[in-house]
Amino acid sequence: MEKLWNLLRWLDNYLLKLLLITFIFIIPLYPKLPFIDLEYTYISIRLEDFFIGFMLFVFIIQLLRKKVTLRKKFLILFILFWTAVFLSFIFGTYIQKTIQVANIGFLHSARRVEYMIVFFIALSLIKSKSELLQYSKFIFVALFLVSIYGIGQKFLNFPAVQTMNPEFARGHILYLTPEARISSTFGGHYDLAAYLVLLLPLLLSVYLWRKKFLYFVIFLVALFALTLTASRISSIAYIVSISAFLVYLRKWKLLITVLIFSLGLSFLSNNLIARFVKTFQIKQIFVNELTGQVVVPQKISTKELPAGSFYVEIKNKNTSSPVINTTNQGLLNETILSGYRDEARKEGKVLTASEEAQIIATASVNLKPVNTVISDISFATRLQAEWPRAINSFLKNPLLGTGPSSITEATDNDYLRWIGEFGALGTSLFLIIIFSIAKFVWQFKKHEETIYIGFLFGILGLLLNAAYIDVFEASKVAYYFWMISGLFVGSLILKKKQYQA
Repeated sequence: MEKLWNLLRWLDNYLLKLLLITFIFIIPLYPKLPFIDLEYTYISIRLEDFFIGFMLFVFIIQLLRKKVTLRKKFLILFILFWTAVFLSFIFGTYIQKTIQVANIGFLHSARRVEYMIVFFIALSLIKSKSELLQYSKFIFVALFLVSIYGIGQKFLNFPAVQTMNPEFARGHILYLTPEARISSTFGGHYDLAAYLVLLLPLLLSVYLWRKKFLYFVIFLVALFALTLTASRISSIAYIVSISAFLVYLRKWKLLITVLIFSLGLSFLSNNLIARFVKTFQIKQIFVNELTGQVVVPQKISTKELPAGSFYVEIKNKNTSSPVINTTNQGLLNETILSGYRDEARKEGKVLTASEEAQIIATASVNLKPVNTVISDISFATRLQAEWPRAINSFLKNPLLGTGPSSITEATDNDYLRWIGEFGALGTSLFLIIIFSIAKFVWQFKKHEETIYIGFLFGILGLLLNAAYIDVFEASKVAYYFWMISGLFVGSLILKKKQYQA
């Protein structure tokens, strides 16, 4: 009986810490399998939501019992931001009527609180200098496992669970094709890449601090995983943040070494190089002079990133129309016919040669060839649909936006998503929180180990990533960012007290 009481006392003292360690592993490693489906959205409630709810429940109980102390650093800012989010929700639901389904808007609002509440749990659990390194080691073990699993998807046919579209989000077990980008245990390659961008500077900083080569080995494994995601924005964010980090520390030899490895590994991923090459292409397209419709002659395949319809015309000195080359004419014909052939196939018919010739002749009458610089479909979708939609939402209500969930599940630019959904008020408060955390850590840059500098440049990487991806809405990335922020701020609060003592 005494052993049982001792065990219970031990659990009472360490349960929250054990839950946080479990959180460190479960968030990146548990795949995004749906647990409870929600109507009108393909975002589901998952088991980790219940785990976080339980962890919060234990935290509140321990607060009431005074077993832990709520550290109130930045608490007012967080409360102001959450208030702004729910004001946007209320205004969008009941006044503007821009939120079509109230419960989905409410869940989107509550999700912001759920992500960020982890900050205060981690903040309150740091009680000694050594604990930051202890938690960091667990974070790096999880990072290594995530990276290895992602590499296994590429070379060993490990399964994936993705949420990149409504069908995948149902929890289907997928096996990646050779040209597919790895997602490891994350919902998609972008989420995984953002997670790696956040942690790579932190990992390298611990290598410089502790002088253990094992950390550099894990860094290389994670870097290879980042390469296999073939995420262009994350690769750019990584190069900028890691280079700035090493330049700031004047680690010139390590900078050269890291850049050589980064360049070398990138050439092992034909997908990444091909996607960079395809971002902007010089290509002849066809524009309907009556409707303005753009026809891009191309073969669509899973092996290549197709071109979009956003283009900049290359002006010719002579006024005559560009000459249509034979290859382009053939691709144009195939592009025109593909839709008609599909329709005929559905009706059990096959188009004759004369019918196809008539279709091509009719469809080509008003098509004008134009030499252009054309973007890939990913960039074109952002420029032509997602980003204008967010800007229009902001213009409807510059102060509060149109409310959470009002501009679909993705905008692929966090800054535009914030101003569209939360307006200037919510966006300003969110950015103030991030920069206040960074400023607080920056104050200790001359006194502390490189791990704190690594954290700052990890934030820089995420902020760069946010220009092209909704990284702070990606659940696994958001949970980890706020947890790590809480750990670092908690550690520095202790140090500040030591300096003042």
